[in-house]
Formats: sequence, structure tokens, C-alpha cells
Amino acid sequence: MTVPIVTGYYRYTDIWFEWAEKALSPEDREKVKAILAHDALVHPDHPLRLPNQDGAQLFLGIFPNGENRLLFSSKQIDYIRYWLHAMQLTEKIIPLPYSDCLLTEAFLQGVSPVTFKTGGDLKMHLKEQNKINKKISKSNNSVLANRRRNFEQARNIFLEKKAPWLAIDFEGWEMEHGMITEFGYSALHFENGQEVVEDGHWIVKERQLYTNGKYVPDNRRHFRFGTSEIVPKAELKTKIHALFTRMKSYGPLFLVFHDRAQDIKYLKYKEIDAPLDGLAFVLPASPPAEGLFVIDTADLFAALEGQRDTRSLERMCRLLQISTEYLHNAGNDAHYTLMACKEMAGGEPLDKQREARWPNQTGSELEVKRKPWEEDSDYSDEEGLMGSMDPGEYYSDELET
Repeated sequence: MTVPIVTGYYRYTDIWFEWAEKALSPEDREKVKAILAHDALVHPDHPLRLPNQDGAQLFLGIFPNGENRLLFSSKQIDYIRYWLHAMQLTEKIIPLPYSDCLLTEAFLQGVSPVTFKTGGDLKMHLKEQNKINKKISKSNNSVLANRRRNFEQARNIFLEKKAPWLAIDFEGWEMEHGMITEFGYSALHFENGQEVVEDGHWIVKERQLYTNGKYVPDNRRHFRFGTSEIVPKAELKTKIHALFTRMKSYGPLFLVFHDRAQDIKYLKYKEIDAPLDGLAFVLPASPPAEGLFVIDTADLFAALEGQRDTRSLERMCRLLQISTEYLHNAGNDAHYTLMACKEMAGGEPLDKQREARWPNQTGSELEVKRKPWEEDSDYSDEEGLMGSMDPGEYYSDELET
């Protein structure tokens, strides 16, 4: 009778302090500790080193309470057991960690890969993650916890480089928001692990005279990533449906929005009636084989900043150091939305990414404490550098001389 093999993950600390320290013989213990030591894991010749991997790949698991934990996969631990025996470093194949240590994907809220280039990076991560988990455990912010979970799940899916991503944006007439005047998209799929990106901007032919400019900029004629196409109103639905069908042919489709509510409302309009059956707003814990899912860059960035409130597309891009031109053009907005999504989902784990972008600016509840010149693009550079300095302090060395 065949016994099913259960795979999953082990906490880094369980492997070190429960398995290696307590469950193994003294001889085996030393071998396991040596092969899993910080500096050993990152060595180019380590048996767990993946081809073309610049460092040691472990995993970051999201627990039900929102805390993140560093993990080994069960496959990695199995491989180490057999490798040590094959190298004649252990007399027998050492036993598995006890079953209670094994964490299945059904238990974890999400798992994403994380790479460490040096042993120091790994040790620092463990130290910082412990601090962050203490902040999470004290926080009652369920909205932020859900956003953090979605951020890591988006990373996990994007880094797999298989699923297609489709950022879309509509523009409506400012005097009657129900009147669609533009549709823009930025589409991404992968071929042999390489990105294939295309952009499009469609202007509704019959509504070209309905221009903006009073409340929002009129940038309809300033598409920066190709040539705008004039599309009859009667053909807009057919073209959008065809775009969805083509992108779905590459795999489970992830629709990317910035502040999704209005764009999804447009997709549901009778004149569009987009194929949204089964649309899911919660990302799965592991990359799915099929389905249609929503990614909102406003939520991703709020998770990165540790904030309840969301940012505008322009403010988000500026803080991510993405240069923008002619926003409120549907094609441009879709392009920048996808760029922002790639910048976050294609990067390091959330906490590591936040600290790299804004060092030493994280408050007691994981929120980024912004500098005045970060919040206001018109803030004077001279004021930012000199505003808090006492003139007497500035000239003190010269006066004393």
C-alpha cells in the first residue's frame, strides 16, 4: 500500500533548536550544524545552491497571525539528509524532524522565496524579523495584516514567472464619469522565463469631443508608449473581450489596478460586460493553475508603507522612484501601474524591501515615517537641508577660528 508523501516547510528555528539540537545524536548533530551554518549555506558549492542563484534561497512563510517566519522546505531538509549520507559524513540516513514540525501550505497563509548573499545578511534578517514579529503581535491592524499577506503572495506568484499580468485603466469624461472616453492596458506574460510586455491605448471615436481639463488634466493625445488607436464605441467591447481571452491563454490571469473600484465598475458596464466570472480579490497561498485574480497596487504600496490610507498613482510612483509623464492618459496610467506592480512584487520580501528603500524610517507599528520633502514634491531642497539648523551652529567652526 502506497503511503502519500507529505511535503511542506520547517521553521528555520525548529530545524536548528528542535531537530539538530535535541533529536539527533552528537555525531549527526555536528554534521547538520556544519552544513546548515550561516556561512556554509551561502557558499557557492553548497549542495542546496540552485543554478544561477546568487546566494542561499530559503523561504518566508506567513503565519495565520500575520507574523513572518524563515523556513526551509521539506525537500531541502530531505536532500541534506541524503547528501550527508551519500558523502559518507553520516553512518546512516539521519531521521526526519518530528511530524509536528512540518508546516503544510494549508496552514501557511503564503510562502515566498528569499535569497541571502552572505551569512551576515541571513543573521541580520533573523534579528530584524524577530523585531518586526513583535510589532505585528502587538498590532490590532487587521487591514494591514491582510495587505502584508497579499504583498508576499503577489511576490510568490510574480517570481515564479509563469502567470500573465494585465494592468488596465479607464478614463471617463469629468462631467459625466459614466461616459468612457479611453481604455489603456499594459500586458505582461513570460516566455521561457523572459518578460514579454505590450502597451495599448484606445480612444473611443464617438467621444473625442468630450474632453477633460477642468478637474483633471486632458492628456488623451499624449500616450508615451506607442500609438493611440481610435476605436468605434461598438468595437470597444469586442476588443476588450479579445484582450482578456488572449491573456487568459497564457495561464491564470492577474488583473492589476490602482484603486480598483472605478475600473472594475467600468468593466461591468453593459457596454463592456467584461468576462469577470470567478473574479477573486484574495490571492491564493501558492501559485494557482487557473483563475482570475485582482492585484491592487494601492494596497500593495500601503502594505509596503505600513499605512491604512492609500496613495495616488502619482504619489506612489514618486515614492518608488518611478518617473511619470502625462498621467490621466489611460494607456500611460496602465503602464505605470504595471511598472509599480513589478517594482514591488518582483523585489525583496516586504520588510527587507521597505528598509532598503527608506532606511531607519519604520515606526513602532511598521509605518514609514515620511520626511517633509518626501511628502511634498515642492518642498524646498534648501529648507530640507537647512531648515532645522541653527545658523550659529552652521558658522560655529569659523567663528571659533
